[in-house]
Formats: sequence, C-alpha cells, structure tokens
Amino acid sequence: MRKVTLTALAVVAGMTAAMAPVNEAFAQYRDGPPRWDRRGPPRDRHHHHDNGSVIAGGLAAGVIGGLIGGAIANSGPRYIEEPPPPPRCWFEDRRVANAYDGGSHIESIRVCR
Repeated sequence: MRKVTLTALAVVAGMTAAMAPVNEAFAQYRDGPPRWDRRGPPRDRHHHHDNGSVIAGGLAAGVIGGLIGGAIANSGPRYIEEPPPPPRCWFEDRRVANAYDGGSHIESIRVCR
C-alpha cells in the first residue's frame, strides 16, 4: 500500500509541474499605449513567446519527480519469507508384513512430520 501511495503522490507532483499555469503575455502595450504619429497607425507588434521551453521544463520536472518518487517507494526493507523449518524425523519400530511366509516382523522405519 505504501508503494502505491508514494507512486500516486509522485504522479500528482509530476502532473502538477507539467500543467503549471503560464502567465499570459500581453504584448500590445509593452512600449506604452498605442499612439499615432507621422508614420501612420501603430503596427501590430506580435511577439512570439517560446512556451515550449516551459512545457519541456514541466515535463522534465515530472520525469525527475517520478524517478525520485519511484526510488523512494522502492527503497523500503525487503521482506523475504523464511524457509519452512526442516522436518522432524525419528525412527519407530513398526510391524511390517512379511512377503515370504505371510507373517510379519518388526522393522525400524523413519517417520517425518
């Protein structure tokens, strides 16, 4: 259960980093309000913002967070099942049928439990 919980937390942290809101850039009034001068109306200044690096950074943070979370989840103690105890054995004298004459005799037989 602990591994599942830590893995889920790592996934949530990674997705939060990947989906972090990016502030919008308003390039319309970067140099002040639009003004008319002798060159005519203001040109539309369209600035290209590289949001790909933000997304790549978020994905990288998610991958790194997932690796760290997975390492933490798998760093716990290892529980190895103990081998079963060796069987307890002893010798008992038991009556055994004799195949030669139809009778029986007593033999020491190893009994294990």
